[in-house]
Amino acid sequence: MPADDPTIRTPVSSGARKLVGAHRTLDLSDHPRVMGVVNVTPDSFSDGGRYLDPKEAVARAEVLVAEGADLIDIGGESTRPGASPISPEVEWRRVEPVLRGLAGRISVPLSIDTRHSEVAAHAVDAGADLVNDVEGLRSDAMRRVVARTGAATVIMHMRGTPATMQDDLEYADLRGEVSRWLAERTDAALAEGIGPERIVVDPGLGFGKSPEQSLELLVNAGEFRRLGYPVLVGASRKSFLGWVTGTKDPEGRLEAGLAAAVIAALQGVELVRTHDVGPTVRALARVAPAGNFGRRTSGV
Repeated sequence: MPADDPTIRTPVSSGARKLVGAHRTLDLSDHPRVMGVVNVTPDSFSDGGRYLDPKEAVARAEVLVAEGADLIDIGGESTRPGASPISPEVEWRRVEPVLRGLAGRISVPLSIDTRHSEVAAHAVDAGADLVNDVEGLRSDAMRRVVARTGAATVIMHMRGTPATMQDDLEYADLRGEVSRWLAERTDAALAEGIGPERIVVDPGLGFGKSPEQSLELLVNAGEFRRLGYPVLVGASRKSFLGWVTGTKDPEGRLEAGLAAAVIAALQGVELVRTHDVGPTVRALARVAPAGNFGRRTSGV
């Protein structure tokens, strides 16, 4: 992005930086933070069906926190390429007992991974701090819910829906188009009354992108900090990593996922979303603090 790009916002401060959620606040100033994934779905690409029992999902979240997760992302609808949509009612039945089971049991913030404003509203009432919306708050209703509840939000770039997102992979200027789209969506969020301290942006690796395009976004992820918001990158176990390594089994992509996390963190990305929390925490243990763009700690 050129220096005179209109999408560039106030430079990201290297000082104290906090993400303010509905119930809890997350400090992003001292090192990259790790978001642990718990999918309460039968059909997610990696762990679908594994944590359908609410007790097992709660136990999994507690394990991820013990491994060092800084926040937990709970999802009740698969958003893998080609996934079939489900109703908000079905989604809420899946995630409600998990959110309520975790309320008061873990100290880290909770995120709800949802495209449905009804689910988001119920989830925040049940203790969620952050709404992770793969549709980037396109919905007027979702923006109103986030504004009303005081939740933080992840605004992710995706064309279409999970069922259609791989139908159109043509970009004249991939990074520029993703940046401008995120700028438009964050401006809409601000206009709705969602404060900048509650916004995170995500370039959406694997969502409406080819493997080559996802790699381009990954190795340039630091550019999106110029929008003026913290950046989240989610590469864990995704198919583009399998394309790079020739690995069909998502669980066999651990090393590639760790490399992606380190690449993102060294560029100053503040949040890394992963299924493999313990190894990711260890891999990032001596990576430069997120606020110190491009710098390293001694000994690395």
